[in-house]
Amino acid sequence: MATAEVQQPPAQEPAPGLPDYLTDPDAVLKDHDAQWRYGRAPDYSKTRKVFAETKQMTHEAGSLPELVQNLVKNWEVEASFKPVLSDWRTIDHEKYSFAINGSEPEGADAMLKVGTYNAIIAPNEYYSPEYSDFASSHKTFKRMMPTFAWEVLEVYSGPPTVSFRWRHWGQMKNDYVGFNNKGEKVTAKSHGGSIDIQGVTVATVNDKVQLQSVRTWFDPMDMFRQIAPNGVVKKEDVPKDVSPADALDDAQADIQVPKEQTLPDRTVQTAEEVKQTVAALEEKEEKEAEKTSEEGNGSAIAQVLPAQHPPVSSENGVAAGGCPFMPQEFRG
Repeated sequence: MATAEVQQPPAQEPAPGLPDYLTDPDAVLKDHDAQWRYGRAPDYSKTRKVFAETKQMTHEAGSLPELVQNLVKNWEVEASFKPVLSDWRTIDHEKYSFAINGSEPEGADAMLKVGTYNAIIAPNEYYSPEYSDFASSHKTFKRMMPTFAWEVLEVYSGPPTVSFRWRHWGQMKNDYVGFNNKGEKVTAKSHGGSIDIQGVTVATVNDKVQLQSVRTWFDPMDMFRQIAPNGVVKKEDVPKDVSPADALDDAQADIQVPKEQTLPDRTVQTAEEVKQTVAALEEKEEKEAEKTSEEGNGSAIAQVLPAQHPPVSSENGVAAGGCPFMPQEFRG
């Protein structure tokens, strides 16, 4: 059934005294000075569209449920895509901790190390954090389900202790490929249907409404029961010399991946790699400049820059503030 195009309402101006991550679900995506895991802020436009079209609740602007919803959405972006903890704006850095289903609380460093999926899913017959690193975990779930929307269903109490029930949902568009608690590669064929899970979170916040203690309860196996409703999966041994991310790339070669995953999993270059990159770019720019000079259009530099690269000077070809695709110590 065809769906009408949903016009997203413009983000409201922050109310006096309220930080932007409470009033705008995409606030931290605009943090241009932050370091992003894949070299740039991720594109959440498709997920936000699915959210607007298929959400169950419509919260009044400025209401507690909407503020909580925006806070958690911004926190999820930071936890998934900001690898430098000091860039996180949604947490109280001195008091933040999280725990799943009564487990031992851990700090933000643990989530940065293993990834958001590995931090909340215990080893099981379909998936295990023990055999999946940060990169492979995101490839497993984001490629199977390109959009995974999230909403607050109910808020039971307000600050400083906020308790709420939430919903996380999407569509299984591609095969599930992951690694289980035995190290086997598990494949479940895509059924094209929905995956919908719910849970409850109790969180404390400080006077800036930053997250401190985050305690969540949900059944992670509910997701896998929906991924393979009949329990039919294919299990294969994986060569020990093949990394989880590489094994997934081979298994998912025909899948169109999200833009943020088209960059290498490791985006910070070594000093030697920086020199090689700069030399290659300079050589390419010289060739393009010669070609463009002959054509008389003067646009050589613009033609050789990567997609979404910031503007550069036509005199020296150096991006203002330094190239974001290089480590900080090599920037101007």
